[in-house]
Amino acid sequence: MPVERMMPTSEAADLVDLVREIAARDLAPVAAEHEATSQFPRDAFRLLGKAGLLGLAGPERYGGGGQPYEVYLQVLEEIATAWMSVAVGISVHTLSCYPLTAYGTEEQKERWLPGMLGGDLLGAYSLSEAQAGSDAAALRTRAEPDGGGGYRLTGTKAWVTHGGRADFYTVFARTSPGRRGISCFLLPSDAPGLAAAAPENKMGLTASTTAQLHLDGVPVPGERLIGAEGEGFPIAMSALDAGRLGIAACATGLAQAALDAAVAYTHEREQFGQPIAGFQGLSFLIADMAATVASARATYLDAARRMDRGLPVTREAAIAKLVCTDGAMRVTTDAVQALGGYGYTKDFPVERYMREAKVTQIFEGTNQIQRVVISRGLAVDAAR
Repeated sequence: MPVERMMPTSEAADLVDLVREIAARDLAPVAAEHEATSQFPRDAFRLLGKAGLLGLAGPERYGGGGQPYEVYLQVLEEIATAWMSVAVGISVHTLSCYPLTAYGTEEQKERWLPGMLGGDLLGAYSLSEAQAGSDAAALRTRAEPDGGGGYRLTGTKAWVTHGGRADFYTVFARTSPGRRGISCFLLPSDAPGLAAAAPENKMGLTASTTAQLHLDGVPVPGERLIGAEGEGFPIAMSALDAGRLGIAACATGLAQAALDAAVAYTHEREQFGQPIAGFQGLSFLIADMAATVASARATYLDAARRMDRGLPVTREAAIAKLVCTDGAMRVTTDAVQALGGYGYTKDFPVERYMREAKVTQIFEGTNQIQRVVISRGLAVDAAR
């Protein structure tokens, strides 16, 4: 069922209507087949790129949509309701563009941002490593000076969404010891020495390719250093604030899809001579699902509006990511329960929704890490 939204402008309302139409016509009908066969949806990204949806949050000056996060995230939610893998892909692409947008020089932005935001290219964000997941500052990938003003990158990145499929990679590597020794680089996918491993065999989001990225002395010109040398860690953390809001919106869209499926099924399925939606046990379950989805949406929108006003959002982004993804896990699990035995089969989409919801509690910082971020923020406030 369409979500009733209070958009900030009539233009934004028209945009959401257009996205909803594209999602229903071009994404939802093919999602299940792509997920079943682990088929990467490059055509879907090309379609959405032509519609301007891959650069929606980017500045208009460089070819982006210039939309506030309040609008961008609701667009993302609509896409996630139709196809979660594609929505996550857009969120990751936007995350990959963020460092250049926020920290790049004017020359760097003019040179690379139009291509990144224009819809033809797809990005990947490469921060995590096998031994540096939650502890991102422990990364070991090295960026060594090549003697000519550039660098050579060596190491292995893990859990790279679009690994082997992306057109560019935003990569974080160590230029010196310690947290202040991490730097950010923008790499083209055809850089010599850059290669992706075989995709991970995942329980969900199977159309979204996730792979390790191997860097074997990859040459990187100095002009592809984003921000100052050693500034990579704060760049990464700032980008993750925005990325966590993207995942929060995706999780909310997935939960909305599960709610819609449960409502439709329980009003069609009859037992004891009446639709099972009329039984209190199920009606209360679905009411709780609806309340969870609405609460999640309000939470991420509050954080988005703060971000659009230039206010700090680290704690609010962590809260949104925690609330929305835990809510998605709960709602998708309840949707399986509402459908009974049918919910446990692949004849209905809710079992896939439940599998897809699980990873939202893990990537862009596990929900345990979100609790650390939130509690630290509270401690800072208490010390003032």
